Amino acid sequence: MRKILFLTVVFIFSFSFFSKGQGCAEPASDGVNVFGYIQPEWNYNFLKDADNNIENTSGFYMRRARLGVMGKIPYDFSYYALAEFSPFLNQAGEGGFAYMLDFFVTYDRFGPYFKVSLGQFKSPFGLELTTPCFALHTIYRSTVVSTLAQPFRDIGLMFSGGTGDVQIFGLKNPGLIKYTLAITNGTGLNKLDNNLSKDITGRLVLAPWEFVSVGGSYRTGKQLFEIEDDDDKTVDRDRWGVDVQFDFFNFLIQGEYIHGYNGGFVPQGGGCGGTDWVPGDAKSDGYWAMVLYNIDAWNLQPVLKYESYDPDMDKPDTDPDNYRRSTITFGLNYFPNDWTRVQINYRYNVESSSSTDISLYNEYPNDGLIIQVQAKIE
Repeated sequence: MRKILFLTVVFIFSFSFFSKGQGCAEPASDGVNVFGYIQPEWNYNFLKDADNNIENTSGFYMRRARLGVMGKIPYDFSYYALAEFSPFLNQAGEGGFAYMLDFFVTYDRFGPYFKVSLGQFKSPFGLELTTPCFALHTIYRSTVVSTLAQPFRDIGLMFSGGTGDVQIFGLKNPGLIKYTLAITNGTGLNKLDNNLSKDITGRLVLAPWEFVSVGGSYRTGKQLFEIEDDDDKTVDRDRWGVDVQFDFFNFLIQGEYIHGYNGGFVPQGGGCGGTDWVPGDAKSDGYWAMVLYNIDAWNLQPVLKYESYDPDMDKPDTDPDNYRRSTITFGLNYFPNDWTRVQINYRYNVESSSSTDISLYNEYPNDGLIIQVQAKIE
């Protein structure tokens, strides 16, 4: 605890001495628009073995290497296609070979109020997941997002839009209301559907003023697990989340809570994987909160983020198989120009433990230092 407090105090005071974010892109003209980005990085992990011997590891890694095309087609249509070329697995367990991430066609005659897209796209769930990878303020997404917002991408039909510049109740903020509704297979990235059920995902964002937005997301569906030498298991999945964002005086404050429920069958020994399935239900939840400060004169962004994830809400936080995991990220982002970003993150990981029962002591050394360089192709 003293270590956490010390690092937090140091980081807060460093705000005074230390910015620009980037957003998503849409085709600006007819024809082909080429875009993409690469994210090489270096990792150093602070580890120890069971006998408390230091076993630190380090290495170079390519988190993402993506190239795509997008454009408008006369009349009223646009297209978007993005491929991943990194040879490594990413945070969502994707990768290892070149493959398609996104590919969809959009009918936008009634945009920005109403659009229809068909193809493979990112699931419209939550604030952090819908933030493009090249615009994330920390190198890693939160554990609760990586776990409960899966699958990150799916194949299906998506409706989206909003109020545009229409004024409602005298509020002049463009984009006062934005919505997305997706009907997808539920099986995930580049996978055929394996049952008749479809996932339904919806997201609604309200932004009454330019400096604040509030979002809500919901996802429901059934997933069929095909298990070798056993009967297939159908699991009911429900997810909901709320998020908020404040952007004022060079500060950006974000937060998100996600709740997840799996019903019917759960993996033996917890809700995090495995093939020994037993009847039952499992509830999980978690949250993250982040504060960022822009120092425009130096193109710097100090970032402080806290996240917590409970894999099984029905068990104590210190349960040795389902303990609550928390992470504090101390970050610094530097933008040499509009196309390049350098991120430095130190991740302090905490496993909930009992201070009196050694059998419930789960804390172990697993902090990490990550340095990433991003270059955008536009």
